[in-house]
Amino acid sequence: METDVPLRLRAGSFELIRAAVGGPGQVKAKLGRIARTARIYADSAEIERRLSQLQAEGLIQDRPNRWQLFFGGLDMLRFVIEPAAREYYASKGINFGFHQLLRVLDDPVSMIDPTGFYSERDTIIGHVMQVVHLNPVYDLQILQVFPDGLDELEAQVLAMVEGRHPRQETIGAIVEDADYHRRLLEYVRAHRLDPNVAPPVREQGGLREEPSFAAAERTFATLPGFIAYATQLPSDFPGLLRRFRSTSRFPLSEEIDAESVAAGPS
Repeated sequence: METDVPLRLRAGSFELIRAAVGGPGQVKAKLGRIARTARIYADSAEIERRLSQLQAEGLIQDRPNRWQLFFGGLDMLRFVIEPAAREYYASKGINFGFHQLLRVLDDPVSMIDPTGFYSERDTIIGHVMQVVHLNPVYDLQILQVFPDGLDELEAQVLAMVEGRHPRQETIGAIVEDADYHRRLLEYVRAHRLDPNVAPPVREQGGLREEPSFAAAERTFATLPGFIAYATQLPSDFPGLLRRFRSTSRFPLSEEIDAESVAAGPS
């Protein structure tokens, strides 16, 4: 069990950078993940397979096109992930820019695919373990595009808790909460028994008092909510680009009612 002060809070900048980069074997693995992710980006059949799998699991109803997925992911990033992270790390006294640098050094792929649709199984798992999540339920749902996704997530989080994961040191250079992986393991096990169990939602400051952020968080918290949101976006690239350029805050009128979207079994 993680009880000591984590490396992220006790080491200097140089040591954290060295730990996040890792050794030659870890660097080689990162380069390999980048190459494989680039192939997934170019493989429209793989994206369709993943959407079909999620439909078969009952997690989603509709299937957005690739541009809708891309721009939906940009909205998730700019309306929820980035502002929530800035507020959270500021509350912890952690420099946001340096923290993002450490994340890139640990795993560049996890920073270029906010939706997970273009990532490998272990990239998604590494991302869940690398970041104290605002809400991890989306990630557990997207992992179901892989037959062994939740099995492997549980096994790898257990390895982190027990101190024997291959990325123990690189992830340890990033995670600032010593108890995070234990809580995550408890949630993964509970979710597998009951997909509707309450997730461990990260504490925030006053950001949730802003109606636009609160609506965006509710919409993007789950995979069904994200897919329903992406599906209602314009279907053509010019229309998506115009909307992106003209929208600087999450439109309250576009909030997805999570209760009305099928969540399906895990």
